[in-house]
Amino acid sequence: MLLASTMTRGQQITGDVLGAHDLTPSGISPVKGGLSASCLYCHAPHSGVGGNTPLWNQQLSTSVYTTYTSTTAAEKESQPLLGGSSSLCLSCHDGTVAPGQTVAYKTIPMTGQMNAADKFSTNLEGSHPFSLVLPLVDAPDLAASLVSQGKTADPTGTIKLIKGNIECTTCHNPHVQSTDLLSPNFLLMDSSNGHLCLACHDPNRVVTGKQNPLAGWTVSIHATATNKIAAQANTGSYPSVGQNACISCHALHNALGGTRLLRQPNETDCVACHGGGTNMAPAALNVFAEYANPKVGHPFMTGTSAHDAAESNVLNNNRHATCADCHNGHASGQVASFPVPPMTRASQNGVAGVSATDGITVVTPTVNQYENCLRCHGTSVGKVANPIFGYLPLRAVTSGDTFNVIPQFAMASSSSHPVTHVRMSALPQPSLLANMLNLDGATQGRSMGVQILCTDCHNSDDNREFGGLGPNGPHGSKWTHILERRYEFSQATAPGQLITNLMPTPELSINGPYALCGKCHNLTAIVANTSFSEHARHVNDGFSCSACHTAHGMGSMNGSISGERLVNFDVNVVAPNGATPIMYSRATNSCNLTCHLHPHTAVGVTPAAAAKPHP
Repeated sequence: MLLASTMTRGQQITGDVLGAHDLTPSGISPVKGGLSASCLYCHAPHSGVGGNTPLWNQQLSTSVYTTYTSTTAAEKESQPLLGGSSSLCLSCHDGTVAPGQTVAYKTIPMTGQMNAADKFSTNLEGSHPFSLVLPLVDAPDLAASLVSQGKTADPTGTIKLIKGNIECTTCHNPHVQSTDLLSPNFLLMDSSNGHLCLACHDPNRVVTGKQNPLAGWTVSIHATATNKIAAQANTGSYPSVGQNACISCHALHNALGGTRLLRQPNETDCVACHGGGTNMAPAALNVFAEYANPKVGHPFMTGTSAHDAAESNVLNNNRHATCADCHNGHASGQVASFPVPPMTRASQNGVAGVSATDGITVVTPTVNQYENCLRCHGTSVGKVANPIFGYLPLRAVTSGDTFNVIPQFAMASSSSHPVTHVRMSALPQPSLLANMLNLDGATQGRSMGVQILCTDCHNSDDNREFGGLGPNGPHGSKWTHILERRYEFSQATAPGQLITNLMPTPELSINGPYALCGKCHNLTAIVANTSFSEHARHVNDGFSCSACHTAHGMGSMNGSISGERLVNFDVNVVAPNGATPIMYSRATNSCNLTCHLHPHTAVGVTPAAAAKPHP
C-alpha cells in the first residue's frame, strides 16, 4: 500500500485515514468511482439505509452465508443481522454487490476491481467466526472476561465486543487503514506478536478438568523465533516468525485449510517454513526432504483419514501421520538439549498420547515420547502392513495383535528393549556399549542409560542427534521401517528353506547389515561368542539378527520358547524340526528347528546323529 510505504513505524496515525477505502479518483483503492467525496461511497447525509445503520449508502447484501464450523468450536454462528456492523462490511466484501451500488445516488460508474484477497464470497468457512449466537460460550482458551464481563483482555480497551458480540469492527477500523504499519489491513491495533489475537485468546488460562489447546504458546518456538521470513512464504505481514505469531499458520479470512483457519490443510501448512528453500533465514531443518524418494516416511493422510483436533487419542481405522499428530504447533519448543530417555523432547511439548499400561488412558500432554507413538502403535484397530515400509517377520510366539507393541514392551515381558520401563534383565549384557555410537559408527554419542527411545531405532537416517545434519525423529529414512541405520531381515521362500539373502563373512562396519544393532552393541564381542556360543557361526554364515531375535520384546511366551534375550524365531524363515514345535533352551544354548534346510537338534530331545552337518 502506498500509504504504508510513505510512513515510518514510529509515526502516530490520527484522524480519518481511509486508505484503500477511499474510492475517489485520487484514492489508492484498486476500485475507483467518479464521486470526489470519499465518504459518499459508504454514507449518505440523507436517504441512506434506515434503521440502526450509520446513514449507510451502499446497498446491503441479502446473501445467506455458509459460516465457520469445526468439531472443537463451542460457539455457533448466526447469519449477520441485516444492517448490523458486519453486514455493512459484507455489502462490499462478500463480492455479490459491486462497490458503487448506492441507495442515495443509484449506480455510480466504477473502474477496476477488488483484490481477490478482499472478497470473501458467501462461503465464510475460511473466515474467523463472527455474529455469534449469544450468550457467548466459554472455553479454556478464551479470555475469562469475554463471558464473565463482556469485554476482551485488551488492556488498552481498543479491542471491544460489539453489542456483546464478535463482529468485523471488533478487529477492524474501516476508517484507518494503517494503525499497524506493517499489516495495513484496517486493524484496530498493531497486531505483531499476536497482540490482536491475544485480546480474546488466552494461552495461560487454567480451567480445572479441561485442556487449554493454546497452553505453552507464550514460550513456544513459534512465538519466540526470530528467524526472518520472506514475503513469498505467505505467512503474514511481519518480518519474523515470532512477530507473525498466530498468522504464521492461521489466516483470518479465506483460509485454505478451512477448519481451524489454517493457511493450508494439515501438514502442507508446515511446508512454508519446514520444507527447505529460501523462505526462512536462518533456515529450519528440511523435514519434508525426509519424505522424498529414495526415503520412505510416515504415511500422510488420505482422503478418508484427515487429522482432526477432536479425534480420539487412540487413532482407530483412520491412521495417519500428519505433523499435528506428533507435534503441537502451539507448544513446540526448539530442541536445544536432550532430556534423559524416555522423556518427550521439546519439539513434542504439549502433544497428545496414551498410557503404556493399557493403551487407552489419555495422557495429554505426554511425559514420555512412547506415549505419543502408542496412539497408532498400541491398541488402535485397523492397522495394516504397508509393503512400502519393508519386510515384516512373523514371530513364533505372539500376543495376538502383532502391531500392538504395548505387550512387547510390557513389564511382564520376559525380555524387551527398555523403552517403556528400565532394563530389568538379570542376565549379563557383555556386548552392551557404554555409549551409543554416532552415525559414523565410531564416535561416541549419548550415554546408554537404563531406558531408550522409540527414536533411537526409528529415526531419520541423517538425524542431527547422532551426528547428521537432518531433523531428529521418525520422519523418513532410506532404510526400511523408518530405521535410523541398516538392519537386514533374513528371508526365505518358505519356512525352513534356503535363506535368499545370506550375508556371509559379515561386514561389521556402519555400512554393514548389522549397523543398527551396532549402535548399542559391540559387534566384535558378539561374534566372539561372549553371550552365545553359536553367534559367530550364525553371523559368519550370513544370517541376520531377525531370524532368531525379535526387535521390540516378548509380548507373550510359552513352554517351548522362554523369550529370554529376545529370542523369538521368525517362522517365515524357520520351521519346526519334524513334528516337534520350535523350541529354545537358554540353559543349554540349543534349539529344535529347521533353518536353511538344516535341522537343529536340542540336547536331550533327539539323537544328535539325526542332525545334518551345518552347511
